Amino acid sequence: MPAPDAATALLDPPVGEAAPAHTPGPTGGGIRGSVRSRLDARAVRTHFGTVAGTVILAALLWRLGTGVLLDGLRRIDTVTLLAALGVGVVTTVFSAWRWQLVARGLRIRLPLGAAVADYYRALFLNAALPGGVLGDVHRAVRHGQSAGDLRRGVKAVVLERVAGQIALTVFGAVALLTLPSPVRDDVRTFAPVTALAGAGALAVVLAVRMNRAASGRGGALRRVLGEARQGLLSRQAGPGVALSSAVVLAGHLAMFVVAARVAGSAASVAVLLPLAVLALVAMGVPLNVGGFGPREGVTAWAFGAAGLGASSGVAVAVVYGVLSFVASLPGAVVLVVRWYTGLRGYPRTSPSPSSFPSPSAEVSSAKIAPKDSARLASSSFPFSADPREGRPMTPDSV
Repeated sequence: MPAPDAATALLDPPVGEAAPAHTPGPTGGGIRGSVRSRLDARAVRTHFGTVAGTVILAALLWRLGTGVLLDGLRRIDTVTLLAALGVGVVTTVFSAWRWQLVARGLRIRLPLGAAVADYYRALFLNAALPGGVLGDVHRAVRHGQSAGDLRRGVKAVVLERVAGQIALTVFGAVALLTLPSPVRDDVRTFAPVTALAGAGALAVVLAVRMNRAASGRGGALRRVLGEARQGLLSRQAGPGVALSSAVVLAGHLAMFVVAARVAGSAASVAVLLPLAVLALVAMGVPLNVGGFGPREGVTAWAFGAAGLGASSGVAVAVVYGVLSFVASLPGAVVLVVRWYTGLRGYPRTSPSPSSFPSPSAEVSSAKIAPKDSARLASSSFPFSADPREGRPMTPDSV
């Protein structure tokens, strides 16, 4: 059975569900016109980021030359590729475990084996497709559909990515404050001001919450904060989330050091760590092609400011990108196997949520049961999942 494209999945209701009633607007487009306009806006943003990332990378190569870059790429040998795959296995397994812990905190069942496979597939799609977030969106939607609760499935992926960003922020602040780097003086200047501003903003939020009467909006905010606390800070999930985030971040930093050695940099690990933090932060800028673009620009500036040579920085960033892509290649195998299995008519069996306590009252038992639409999506090509509730996530830098 051919798989519907993303626009069809948005415009047509899942099997077994009635189409929402709507009244055409003044332009006559109705809900279909609104959906098409959102798709067009999303496509514009995606292509803008791709073009911007390509322009940044091309300008750097034109300005600095390709000699050091090509030399670094030629140094990538079989041992280096195997090391990248090994680091990728460790970071992916621990990332999937973190996702599983967050999902359990939200009372959604997620077997570790399925989580590892889905995470590998998401990493490969993030690296291979423009925008750098489509794999995470697809992972969130597919998990939400298989669990029968799309909202909680999306929220589990968002919180899992937030946990990684928190780990990067904490370690990055310590590294940039203590280790020699081009921005250490600036960070030391702005860190107290930033900390005071953050504390003041938190105090204002707490004061408003204490003095605000209970309302629907306040209840929704409390529900969101409560779910975040269950997914990230509960006694069952918190220690594992912290440990897995630390291991994943250490894996990415180790990959950067390996890339620096392959590119010919002899700088010490203490010098490379803050530069790696800056590169990982730059990967969060949504103007990239599979991670390439801002990372190379920031790394070139950081290496140049540290006296290591801007061209060497570009070479290190590009080699890091190549090694990261190699580490995600098992996701291509998962993608092909899932697609072939769907064509053969053997859809995955959705995990049963019976081993968990029943969720809150707003999630009905009919909603928890696997839907026909979820089975239909899992039996066709992976992009057939309904992405209506997808949220842009950060790239897989952590």
